[in-house]
Amino acid sequence: MSVFLHVLFFITAAVLVVATLLQGGKSAGASGAIMGGGMNLFSNVKERGIEKIVSRITLIAGIAFMTLAVLIKII
Repeated sequence: MSVFLHVLFFITAAVLVVATLLQGGKSAGASGAIMGGGMNLFSNVKERGIEKIVSRITLIAGIAFMTLAVLIKII
């Protein structure tokens, strides 16, 4: 059981890393934050299409990662 959880944990970690790297930047970066780039931090921008799918995969993988981390620690 423990080996299965560890393997699942590593797979979830890999999915989380890949999904995080696939997400596009939502700001102009550090230079945009300092220089006041053209993007408003509080603008209402909705994700659509593939961005929404990648965002949901990242959220689910993050929740699964944390849940598995706690389960592995308990067991």
